[in-house]
Amino acid sequence: MRERRHVVVIGGTSGIGRDFAQSCADRGDDVVITGRTEERTKRIADEIGGRTRGLALDLADPDRAARELSDVDRVDWLVLSALDRDDNRVRDYRPADAARLLTVKLVGYTTVLSVLAPRMPEHGAVVLIGGLASHRPYPGSTTVTTANGGIGALVRTLAMELAPIRVNALHPSIVADTPFWSDKPAARDAAVARALTKRPVTMRDCTGAITFLLENPSVNGVNLSIDGGETFI
Repeated sequence: MRERRHVVVIGGTSGIGRDFAQSCADRGDDVVITGRTEERTKRIADEIGGRTRGLALDLADPDRAARELSDVDRVDWLVLSALDRDDNRVRDYRPADAARLLTVKLVGYTTVLSVLAPRMPEHGAVVLIGGLASHRPYPGSTTVTTANGGIGALVRTLAMELAPIRVNALHPSIVADTPFWSDKPAARDAAVARALTKRPVTMRDCTGAITFLLENPSVNGVNLSIDGGETFI
């Protein structure tokens, strides 16, 4: 029987983060998920079941988020999947919305690592969730593209500074069965048409890729795209 892991999923109340958290809970791991509101986060932790508990924190306020993590005393696997959606265009720019998203993805992620890395064993592992908007921007993706490009650079310095803890990043294309994309068939179909596999990326695909990045002891400082070959075209 394998040892039970201590897993923290920042942004584990929906989408990829929730699917990964569920996979860990189903294997009997101790799981902490975070979300912005206490009531919803604890409700979803109960729905995931097993040894899962919910913790409310908002990475848009990094100092407060750091304090909220005080009772997390051990982390073997850490997944940073919290995000903000921001359709923000240069000609009609909203600086406050852009600042919030960039704070969540870059300052917030780094703050969590600053707090939790001392509580991780040397064989611990981290995955940051970015996205392919860094390589394939679209109208309104200015801030998202900037944030995901930042994740791609950040993972390399984190891997070096936190060694021997491993740090990698996953950059999915449109994930067809997430709550955000499931009701946008035109965007989903366009991504499928561009993919060499001619099938959509799913949350289960992402969970498998995250698990690989966390488990493989020789994978470090890697930005892994999961897109069915879409970016080759």
